Amino acid sequence: MRFIFKTDYDQDIRLAKHGGHVFWYGLLVLFLVGAPWLLDEYWLAQLTFVLIYGVIGLGLMLLAGFTGLFSIGHAAFLGVGAYTEAVLAHHGWPFPLSLAMSALLAAAVGAVVGLPALRVKGIYLGIATLSFGFIVEEVLARWESLTGGNAGKHVPTLNAFGWEASDETRFYMVCLVVTTLSTLAVLNLLRSPTGRAFVAIRDSEISAQSMGIHLAHYKTLSFMISAALAGMGGALYAHKLQFISPDQFNILQSIDLLLMVVIGGLGSIHGVFLGAIFLITMPQLISLGKDHLPDVIGQAPGLQAVVYGVVLIAFVLLEPMGLYGRWLKIRTWLQLFPFYRRGMFKRQKSFQKSDRLK
Repeated sequence: MRFIFKTDYDQDIRLAKHGGHVFWYGLLVLFLVGAPWLLDEYWLAQLTFVLIYGVIGLGLMLLAGFTGLFSIGHAAFLGVGAYTEAVLAHHGWPFPLSLAMSALLAAAVGAVVGLPALRVKGIYLGIATLSFGFIVEEVLARWESLTGGNAGKHVPTLNAFGWEASDETRFYMVCLVVTTLSTLAVLNLLRSPTGRAFVAIRDSEISAQSMGIHLAHYKTLSFMISAALAGMGGALYAHKLQFISPDQFNILQSIDLLLMVVIGGLGSIHGVFLGAIFLITMPQLISLGKDHLPDVIGQAPGLQAVVYGVVLIAFVLLEPMGLYGRWLKIRTWLQLFPFYRRGMFKRQKSFQKSDRLK
């Protein structure tokens, strides 16, 4: 295993803890920058979707994985950002300004949604956010003068002060820049006192409050930042599809987003992108697998939902830490081989809160 001997206080705040991080993340950056020349147009489009969902997932991970507040209506913030970008793009706003406005408006809506989080939690908070998602979807469908209603709305090509993302490569580069900056912002936020307050609230609200953390302030702030990131992802999502309608931001989209962070691994930035890769590639794998299944199963209309449900149940039962948690176990096993212990990764017995006092 790798042991880091710290000789400088700056080592505690570095993003790259050792040379291995620099090497592997450097290779990843080189691949992402060179992807337009290494991948064909179809796979580049899929990688673009991974980056877009990565931005959205960063917000939901910050809310659910680091603050412990679950949202089942997160597609509402995605829709607010997408329609804000579509309307402002039609009025000729340059993309940097319209992207910022999409984030700000989504954050303002997130502050309103965050108010129930001050009174309720757990399943009741999920119901509150789910209800809000239905409200936003209905508003988008009924406000026809602005959103186009159920007929949908066309989104112009991304334009930034005269420069247009007229092809897939240019738009991919824009998504890469936005995703990179968003990831660095979230990483630095988690290392700040605000990020540590989020984690304290997730672990124990009573303990956090006893340490002087203002629960109402930080819960609302978490909702706002999460919604802002979802709004930014919605702006990119609108330009990618070039046509949006209210049914694209329904409960199924919210469940997909929640599925993404749970399967990727709650409480992990790596898990966001692993979950986004899963969310994008799983439909492709299901389509390829249909040809090798009997027609009764392969042509069933609910096959994808069944597969998603089975995969989610398997992860909850067998690997609650998600894909990133499984990778950490594999990495530890490889580092310790052949000196690993048989029961090293066995989950410890869980106790109720009352049992901890005995």
